[in-house]
Amino acid sequence: MTSSTPPSTPPSASAGAARRTVLAAALAAAGSAAASAAPAVASPAARITSAAPAAAPAGLVDNRFWTSYTDWRSGDHAGTRPVATRRPALVIGAPAGRTDHTDPHTGSTSVWEYATWTSPRHTSTVPATELIASWNADTPPGTWIAVELRGRYADGTETPWYVMGRWAAGDTDIRRTSVDGQGDGRSTVFTDTVAVDDAASGVRLVAYRLRLTLHRRPGSGLTPTVWRLGAMASDIPDRFTVPASAPGPARELVVPRYSQHTHIGQYPEYGGGGEAWCSPTSSQMVIEYWGRRPTAAQLAWVNPAFGDPQVCHAARHTYDHQYDGCGNWPFNAAYAATYDDLNAVVTRLRSLTELETLIRAGIPAITSQSFLKEELTGAGYGTAGHLMTVIGFTDDGDVIANDPASPSNAAVRRVYRRREWENIWLRTKRYNAAGKVVSGTGGVCYLYWPAHPTAAQRRALEAVGVR
Repeated sequence: MTSSTPPSTPPSASAGAARRTVLAAALAAAGSAAASAAPAVASPAARITSAAPAAAPAGLVDNRFWTSYTDWRSGDHAGTRPVATRRPALVIGAPAGRTDHTDPHTGSTSVWEYATWTSPRHTSTVPATELIASWNADTPPGTWIAVELRGRYADGTETPWYVMGRWAAGDTDIRRTSVDGQGDGRSTVFTDTVAVDDAASGVRLVAYRLRLTLHRRPGSGLTPTVWRLGAMASDIPDRFTVPASAPGPARELVVPRYSQHTHIGQYPEYGGGGEAWCSPTSSQMVIEYWGRRPTAAQLAWVNPAFGDPQVCHAARHTYDHQYDGCGNWPFNAAYAATYDDLNAVVTRLRSLTELETLIRAGIPAITSQSFLKEELTGAGYGTAGHLMTVIGFTDDGDVIANDPASPSNAAVRRVYRRREWENIWLRTKRYNAAGKVVSGTGGVCYLYWPAHPTAAQRRALEAVGVR
């Protein structure tokens, strides 16, 4: 199998669409080519060079997450209330009213009680070309949430309220979904990302608010519980290469290894089957690194003949019915956070040095990248978009990754050349196999960590701008 194209590839008519971060995180990295590739303790190949190592550039990424009791008391409440527990949260108090919701994927209409919370306006330290929201919540059966974002441009005008997700941990009440067709002529929503249509025009989103709507079956007394809501704003300059970074200390984390290719053909209703499950497979690795996993009862629906049923479970519970895939970035983070006391966000890192900071503190990262076969020595495949889990660095500073695009669990651990790897991850532009200029991911990653981290973990997260 060759590299896939995204199920919902955004139009390329505008510079903004061309810059759009690759949304192919749910895709198979490659098929048979990857399945036959040997683990990459790299053979000689031409290295990407740079004039000199450089520190991480400042002012490219801004993260703001509402998580504390003080946070949840702020903003505008309509039927919601904060809860001052060890992990502060927002819940339904007295519902603000009832609303009809027609699920676009089933056609069924049902009535829900709802309550809303609207965040204070956050002025980003980075006038942004892209915004990605993420959230951590529990939605018992009979409940679900909607997350919306409204951006403010530098001229003071605002976007519409963009739907960033209609989400539930399960799939019995609504179909978990992003919403296509949202835009105002200056910005557009591409599945999970608000992107300025033409970055070269100078248009920027300088501030935003988030609106959270909690739903429950009328009269049930149930409530979703939301522990974290926020967004990452960024303005990553167009670049085909990035400056080289100097290696830091070596460390390797012991992270479970799962291959997506052992699930080829399984449950094709979830984005085409295991060959497309790089994102949930990576998520499951890190969830289990932190000592969490689904119960036997939660896995009872999986065919007992399938190995690693928890990977099938992750695919089902990250699946986006509109995107028709399991690679919606915030949906993966939200899935991870359904496990006891796990935090999860989507963000960008500015350098490999920042990733080393996290690894030293014991925090692996799930990274998104795209590349030609010859750009990553030893991978054995090329991809329009792929997720893998960075678990460490060698003495030479090379990247140790659990790459789910491997033929077996035993082959998942790979070593990739530092210079090649940091470039394919951090660049925003690249040439595809046809010689066409397409987008790169610009350092996107998922970070999962305990709700009550150690002091060292907290310092590492703060160093990369996440709290």
